[in-house]
Amino acid sequence: MDHSGHGMDMNMDLPPFTLGRGLEFSFDAFFLIGSLAGLALYGWGVLRLRRRGDAWPPGRTTAFTAGVLTVVLVMCTKLNDYGMVMFSVHMVQHMVISMITPILLLLGAPVTLALRALPPAARGHKGPRELLLALLHSRYMRVITHPAFTIPMFIASLYALYFTPLFDFLMESRTGHIAMMVHFLAVGLIFFWPIMGIDPGPHRPGYVMRMLELFAGMPFHAFFGIALMMASEPMIRTYANPPASLDIDPLLDQQWGGGIAWAFSEIPSVLVLIALVYQWYRSEQRAAKRSDRAEDRNGDKELEAYNSYLASLQARGQ
Repeated sequence: MDHSGHGMDMNMDLPPFTLGRGLEFSFDAFFLIGSLAGLALYGWGVLRLRRRGDAWPPGRTTAFTAGVLTVVLVMCTKLNDYGMVMFSVHMVQHMVISMITPILLLLGAPVTLALRALPPAARGHKGPRELLLALLHSRYMRVITHPAFTIPMFIASLYALYFTPLFDFLMESRTGHIAMMVHFLAVGLIFFWPIMGIDPGPHRPGYVMRMLELFAGMPFHAFFGIALMMASEPMIRTYANPPASLDIDPLLDQQWGGGIAWAFSEIPSVLVLIALVYQWYRSEQRAAKRSDRAEDRNGDKELEAYNSYLASLQARGQ
């Protein structure tokens, strides 16, 4: 199989995998430049807000930065090289970039930051801020963030990719591999955005419905991992014949990959559920405060009316 452009000749001589080797830096221009650009744009937005005296929660900056660093971790280290020849390592990449990275990026609220930081265009013109608002309110965004689209896409990204020749085709080139990883990230973002994202979006159901959306796709995710663990032969041609230098059994490696996929269907679900419960609690607190303020205003108006009434009676008496 030809992996031209992706350094497959080098990967053929990879020594047996260890965590230390996997975390060594390995240059990947696309993801490294993209990560640095993302951090730079986010930092520019935060600085712009602070210069005009507006606050931006440090927790959001921390979450977004952590999300970008997870991309660097799995795509700009030797994990990316080993992921080309070891299914278990590839599955770590897939799970992180499709489930951990999106959650952290969304908790950073990058769209909200952009809407607050970008200057409005002159009247009669459209600038980046106006184009972003138009995209958020477009029919396209309503479709791709609706659960009727996000849940099937989340499931299809596993079964339609790994259990068809499409995966082997994409793994034959560096461009295909990058496209696949970008697809995993995009699917994760549109799946989790309506569920626990802070940014405004066209589809924002109630908290109970969000929990249902979260758990609707997870059983399929877990079954995918179990299917790989129970297989009696390698199911993915790309990893059927690993380099001898790795000294691994492809079937055992596949079973490890299935176990990783199964575990990742549980861990992020718990994290998102905790975030959802916290957001729900904060939402109820804000609603209670608004209700209290409204009652206070009504009470003040009633007191003012009563005082006016007493004043009128006193005036009549005089």
